[in-house]
Amino acid sequence: GYQVFPVNPAMAKNGDSLHDQKVYGSLEDIPVQPIDMVDIFRNAEAAGEIVDEAIAVGAKSVWLQVGVVNEEAAQRALDAGLDVAMNACPKQEIPRLGISGPDTDIND
Repeated sequence: GYQVFPVNPAMAKNGDSLHDQKVYGSLEDIPVQPIDMVDIFRNAEAAGEIVDEAIAVGAKSVWLQVGVVNEEAAQRALDAGLDVAMNACPKQEIPRLGISGPDTDIND
């Protein structure tokens, strides 16, 4: 399975939790490094800053959700050696690729 660490600066500042998990203010605050995948649920413009943060912390990959397209940020990530998925949803793509994961049964 996967271990998910929610990141939201505003929620972290307020001490909020999400699904009974601590919310972190930035990727560098996450206690488990390196990060395998940063799943970006932000608009295309904001995604660029998050991609740069993912590069800085040595994340292995970035995944920009459906509708999030930032070619320049994707190229920066690729140039830094990260794997990149863009305009795609892991919940849809992971089963299609035959990879098992949370809430995924590749035999369905």
